[in-house]
Amino acid sequence: MRRVKGSKKGFLKTLKEYRVAYVYIAPFYILFAIFGLFPMVAGLFLSFFRWDGLGAMHFLGFGNYINLFKDTLFWKALSNTLIIGIIAHIPILLGGLVLAYILNSKLVKGQNIFKTIYFMPMVTSAVAITIIFQNLFGFNYGIINYFVSLLGEAPINWLGGDGKLIKVAVIIMFAWKWVGWNMVIYLAGMQGINNDIYEAAEIDGASHSKIVFSIVIPLLKPIILFTLIQSSIGMFNLFTEPFILTNSNWGGGPNNGGLTLMTYLLSKAPQGGNAYGYASSIAYVITLMVVVISVVLNKVMEEKDTVKRKGGK
Repeated sequence: MRRVKGSKKGFLKTLKEYRVAYVYIAPFYILFAIFGLFPMVAGLFLSFFRWDGLGAMHFLGFGNYINLFKDTLFWKALSNTLIIGIIAHIPILLGGLVLAYILNSKLVKGQNIFKTIYFMPMVTSAVAITIIFQNLFGFNYGIINYFVSLLGEAPINWLGGDGKLIKVAVIIMFAWKWVGWNMVIYLAGMQGINNDIYEAAEIDGASHSKIVFSIVIPLLKPIILFTLIQSSIGMFNLFTEPFILTNSNWGGGPNNGGLTLMTYLLSKAPQGGNAYGYASSIAYVITLMVVVISVVLNKVMEEKDTVKRKGGK
């Protein structure tokens, strides 16, 4: 009991001593509790109920989650999201690394200009960019189909038809948006590598590809992991691009070709419907998938490092 009292007195003494500092940081924690923590807890609570936003709440237990995994549209949205994300990550990672290496190796002049150009998609309105891409992939008046017609081929219905090509348009947009972000992050990491390492590799006659795969990538592993997690979160949040490309179609266009998890979630509530409990369960399934992917990526990176260390020994 004395220890408890002593610890309590110590806490109160510390609180009194640093009261000014606590007053300064209090607004952040208050706002986070109101606008961050409370919605998260309320959303989890709501996922166990059926609620239309106005009437009485009906407890379902895990009913929303069970119905979700029985819903074919959920699996369609999940497969579309994973296909778009996995394929788009190839140019996002490789393109970002190549562009960053070119700028870092001073093979081109005007680094700041290129950094600004490639980073512009991240700070430009997603709606404005999507409208531009909608015109690029248009069936009758699209610029891409114009060049296709010059080759004597029939126009391609990118955003219609059976819906299979909608994912191609979204993949191109998604990759184009994130490659500049990755390039800037990788470039910052490359500039943090000691120049002596690059010079020693060049003296030994190492090619650019050898330098990238043997020096740059191993040293940039933590940064690559960070960008992978960031773009994975962006993948699960993908909404504006497929929604605008399919003319604000909540179903993702023909045969649900552009339906993503976020579009599916918002089609349930609050935009497309009023199934708030069901929408909350979707949100927490998405959150769980992001956490699992992050943990798996961390484990894979750690295992590779462990294997290399053992091999080196």
